Amino acid sequence: NWEQETLDDTELAISQTVVDQVISENQPILTTDAQLDPRFERQESIIAHNLRSILCAPLNLKGELIGVIYIDNRIRSGIFRITHLNLLLTVADQAAVAIENARLFESIRNSLTEVTGLKNLMDNVFASITSGVITINGSDIITLSNQAAEVMVGWEEGSLIGHHISKILPWMKADLRRYLPSVRDTNRQIVGLEYRPVIATRGLVTFTISISPLRGSQQNDRSIAIVIDDQTEKKRLEAHRYLFTRMVSPAVIEELEKNDVPLQGKRTFITTLFADIRNFTQFSEKSHPEVLVEVLNRYLGVAVDAVLANEGTVDKFQGDAIMAFFNAPLTQSDHVLRAVSSALDIQKSVENLREIIPPEMRLSFGIGIHYGEAVLGLIGTEQRMEYTAIGDSVNTSKRLQENAAAGQILISSTAVAQVTNLVDCNPVAPIRAKGKSDPIEVYELLGLNLDAQFLVSRRK
Repeated sequence: NWEQETLDDTELAISQTVVDQVISENQPILTTDAQLDPRFERQESIIAHNLRSILCAPLNLKGELIGVIYIDNRIRSGIFRITHLNLLLTVADQAAVAIENARLFESIRNSLTEVTGLKNLMDNVFASITSGVITINGSDIITLSNQAAEVMVGWEEGSLIGHHISKILPWMKADLRRYLPSVRDTNRQIVGLEYRPVIATRGLVTFTISISPLRGSQQNDRSIAIVIDDQTEKKRLEAHRYLFTRMVSPAVIEELEKNDVPLQGKRTFITTLFADIRNFTQFSEKSHPEVLVEVLNRYLGVAVDAVLANEGTVDKFQGDAIMAFFNAPLTQSDHVLRAVSSALDIQKSVENLREIIPPEMRLSFGIGIHYGEAVLGLIGTEQRMEYTAIGDSVNTSKRLQENAAAGQILISSTAVAQVTNLVDCNPVAPIRAKGKSDPIEVYELLGLNLDAQFLVSRRK
């Protein structure tokens, strides 16, 4: 009211009739006494609120009605004239613009909030990408990079932004001069580039790099995105897997990838094979180290190939000896026969090898085979672990090998009992092995009979 006091709710009632008419006709209304105005006779809101002087003008913006301004006085009549109406129309025009500006401001503020949220989200996503991402402009200056890129390239001088790309990736400087113009001219990406640089903070690493055009809204935009993927750990695991394939048959590896190896030890029956190169110590005294390593690898390679061909597991190398076992980590119902076949294959392969190498390099294996119970599992610490077999049966196999002559295969009676009617063998004198209270009944393995040969050939 005139005294600028808060109005009572009952005094805030307006004439909805007047407002509705202004909205429907989009024309202003001026009445000096609504009680006597024939346009509003018998209108309940006019009569109920004792309305007298009324001004009501539309709020128009660009030809669209967005609201009205309403003024009334319930006490006096005739206080509004045409000049007041014109003034109100002018105020209405300004008010409509002000309201629209306020709406636009609110909309922009909301949009800015959304954009800021999206930018923060993209920044978080960009920062969390494990690949290194670098963007460069047409002058090969870095315009954007994430933390992963800085870590990968070993950059410790703050942000990469603003530096020339060749300074950040000096080990591919020559290739950048060739690839960057090609990507810009052809608008095609280059993927799968592999590099093995030495990073001061990390040592030897392996990277795969992709270079892609980064086209923006400008036609002359020659920006490029460089994505770096660190393959160092993957290559290390691949190298370990390759070494593993030299110890375990590929068929075993394929099954192991489907089933985890139990961390705790597992007690099971296995067949253990030990093979040792006879007279290797005397040979090593007369040979150069390079020749010694070459000869050792050739003979051990023969043994490894024979074991893996029969899907055995190479446990370890002990100097010039090899230990292998069968029936683990995967169950093999014919594991004794597999061990016997491996020993005979080693003998045959050594004979073939001896025919093509100088006489002074012609050596032979002494081999021992035993069947018995052992504990198998991952042994060691977090830094180094190996899958191995432990138990008296393993020691027994080693004792048999130690008593075997060059070119001889000794097999325990326990193992022979598992392949009865499949092998040809002759009994030899029992062995009094170190650590054994009773002599070990032993046979010399001569070969496989026809039935066993058929079984082995069908499996292979």
